[in-house]
Amino acid sequence: MKRLNCRDAGFDCEGVIRAETDEEILNQASQHAREVHGVTITTEQAAQLRTLIHDEGVRDGRT
Repeated sequence: MKRLNCRDAGFDCEGVIRAETDEEILNQASQHAREVHGVTITTEQAAQLRTLIHDEGVRDGRT
């Protein structure tokens, strides 16, 4: 399982997105950004978000 913390993307938000693949995370993140923050994610922003996706339980190389 993979995860993306909304806060890591620069928002003051406790949202956490979990999915099996990076693509699923990015799709959910795009929907979350639009519905909750009123932001449309660009291709460039999606590439940056991809770098923030971590395997569940792993952060910065630690478990």
